[in-house]
Amino acid sequence: MCGFVVFVHFTSGDLSFSIPEEMRPGSVVGNLAKDLGLEVGKLSTRKARIDSEEKYQHYCDVDFKTGNFVVKERIDREELCGEKVSCIVKFELVLENPLELHRILLLIQDVNDNSPVFPKDTIKLEIRESADKGTRYRVNEAHDADIGRNTVKLYSLQNNEHFVLSIREDSDGSNNVELVLDKELDREKEHDLNLVLVAADGGNPQRSGTAVIHVTVLDANDNAPVFSQAVYKASLPENVPSYTVVATVNASDADEGVNGEVTYEFSRISERARKVFSLNTKTGEIKVTGIIDFESNSKYEMRVDAKDGYGLSSDCKVMIDVTDVNDNAPVIYLKSMKNPIAENVMPGTEVGIINVQDRDSDNNGQVRCSIQDNVPFKLVPSIKNYYSLVTTGQLDREIISDFNITFIATDGGSPPLSSSKIVQLSVADVNDNPPVFEEQSYSAYVTENNKSGSTLCSVTARDPDLKQNGTVIYSLLPGEVNGAPMSSYLSINGDTGMIHAVRSFDYEQFRNFKVYVMARDNGSPPLSSNVTVSVFITDMNDNSPQILYPSLESNSFMTELVPKAAQGGSLVSKVIAVDADSGQNAWLTYHIVKSTDPGLFTIGLLSGEIRTQRDILESDSVKQNLIVSVKDNGQPSLSASCSMYLLISDNLAEVPDLKDVSYDDKYSKLTSYLIIALVCVSTFFLTFIIIILGVRFCRLRKPKLLFDGAVAIPSAYLPPNYAEVDGRGTLRSTYNYDAYLTTGSRTSDFKFVSSYNDDTLPAHQTLRKSPTHFFEASADSDISPQVRIPE
Repeated sequence: MCGFVVFVHFTSGDLSFSIPEEMRPGSVVGNLAKDLGLEVGKLSTRKARIDSEEKYQHYCDVDFKTGNFVVKERIDREELCGEKVSCIVKFELVLENPLELHRILLLIQDVNDNSPVFPKDTIKLEIRESADKGTRYRVNEAHDADIGRNTVKLYSLQNNEHFVLSIREDSDGSNNVELVLDKELDREKEHDLNLVLVAADGGNPQRSGTAVIHVTVLDANDNAPVFSQAVYKASLPENVPSYTVVATVNASDADEGVNGEVTYEFSRISERARKVFSLNTKTGEIKVTGIIDFESNSKYEMRVDAKDGYGLSSDCKVMIDVTDVNDNAPVIYLKSMKNPIAENVMPGTEVGIINVQDRDSDNNGQVRCSIQDNVPFKLVPSIKNYYSLVTTGQLDREIISDFNITFIATDGGSPPLSSSKIVQLSVADVNDNPPVFEEQSYSAYVTENNKSGSTLCSVTARDPDLKQNGTVIYSLLPGEVNGAPMSSYLSINGDTGMIHAVRSFDYEQFRNFKVYVMARDNGSPPLSSNVTVSVFITDMNDNSPQILYPSLESNSFMTELVPKAAQGGSLVSKVIAVDADSGQNAWLTYHIVKSTDPGLFTIGLLSGEIRTQRDILESDSVKQNLIVSVKDNGQPSLSASCSMYLLISDNLAEVPDLKDVSYDDKYSKLTSYLIIALVCVSTFFLTFIIIILGVRFCRLRKPKLLFDGAVAIPSAYLPPNYAEVDGRGTLRSTYNYDAYLTTGSRTSDFKFVSSYNDDTLPAHQTLRKSPTHFFEASADSDISPQVRIPE
């Protein structure tokens, strides 16, 4: 069994105060802070308030500035308590944080604010002149609403020669006021007498009331009416219908005629009783004429006079008891409630106090209180009719943010009456939930060469807390990319989670990286969570193919020798190119866009290998010029082109002057060279003959290389960032071309090294170049030819 500790201080009759009625509003009753040992400043912070029954709620209040218990509205003791000797009003002082309850008993003291009042201003008596001395005649006593010494204490009669006043106290405490005949009457001298009767109370200052006794002198009336009972008692349940007969008083008179006719009237009755009861003057029936409410007044007392036709009277007491009926349902009062309540409160925390009241009595006023079962709360009974509402489990605002708690109060009457009260209790948010990203990780794809400020992706985190506890702020965690801080590459919008590029990315520098994003709420203390965002840079076709062979970096041109015996399909040369892009952007294709003899050579679409399409014929031109275009597969496609110069010859002796070979991509310049060459031939014909003879003479004297040394063969240069892509676009290891010239011989020797490729033309032989004339020199004589001999 689980027990709950309720930190509520209940006391019974903690404070008692006594004040006179009719005090002015604002009057101080007492100092609650001092009497209870509380700091005045804490009354406001602890939400001090005065609670009481609804009809007493407006009478008193607490002053937060001074801690005084003050009168809020004029208090009339007679209105509140009627004829009750003790008039006590009950209040409760409720304090919160922690919850505390103090009961206050306020005794309302009577002040002399009411004067004695006779039932009638004129009292009529009819006395026969034959009345004997000492005869007594009863007079209705005066009534004073005040109590104690402030009620009627003294009667006095105007001086006269016939009557004196006699006051006699009955056993029930009431006064019996009688006129005593002190001297016989003489009707012949005085038919009527008017006497002034004064009733005075014992208050200070003293108040009084008067009545005139009108005495009519008649003939003899020997007998006064006599009641059958000195005290009549009756009992009736509350809420009886109007005109219900409560009791019937009966008095008889032994006289006959007018002297024996008896009439009845109330001689002493309170205003409250006069509103609910009536008396039939002839029959003596007392009937209900108003609403009988046990809770307002459970007992009534009154006196009834019986008079005969000539003024002789007697009285009796009527006592009416009202029995309780279960006509009042319990009333639920919410004395205190912490609303809203924090969701992180511990089970057993007290959140409110309720008070249940039933105006009925005995079993009709016994109340049981409960709440529904589907809420994490329970009621713990405290002192009489007080209950504490405590938590029974952990609260979670994100699951249930509001509770509608129904309080049900049932009394013990038959049949039982019940009432209910619904209280909405809100759960206050606590920052107990960190932001949660919608995805466990994010991926962003961005094309290289993006614009600065472009959006990469968006991250979203949700926080179920409220207001600032649920406000999410995004930020990038510190990191580096290629040695540079992450903030130089990316930025994030703290409110929306949009990630933007700070700079343009280059796929060739790096292809992906990771960044960590933190989502933090604005609570105290703040909670956060992280997520990984992988950024992938996609390639863009922004790099043209780069031709590694033949090299385009120098002004010299490359020349390949093709043996005349080359058959169709023989490997002649290879164009080697690479592309810094990747994927299809780096897929290279090779095309011959222009050639001297279009049907003689072909190039591998993907390999770049230049092969003969047919056997070499004698009619084929010795000099073959090929323009090769290398294209990538990007969109749009980028390309590069180069020129290949092929010489069909078995030895260098048969090779014409290489200086006539120039790049065909400069046709306009070549035309100018040809024009200049023609002019030079015409002008310096003889000079050329002499030069040729001199050269032949030198060759006979001393054999040497055709080009005075070994031919410079450029090595294939591969930039460090280039990588082989499926064997296409880069130089394969199976193709190695070694060519060199020997010195110290009259003839030039070319060594042909076999290729690993079976399609390569085998040529294990030495070409000898016989002394011949070179072709006319080109005007651009500074270009040094390079010869590449394929194997």
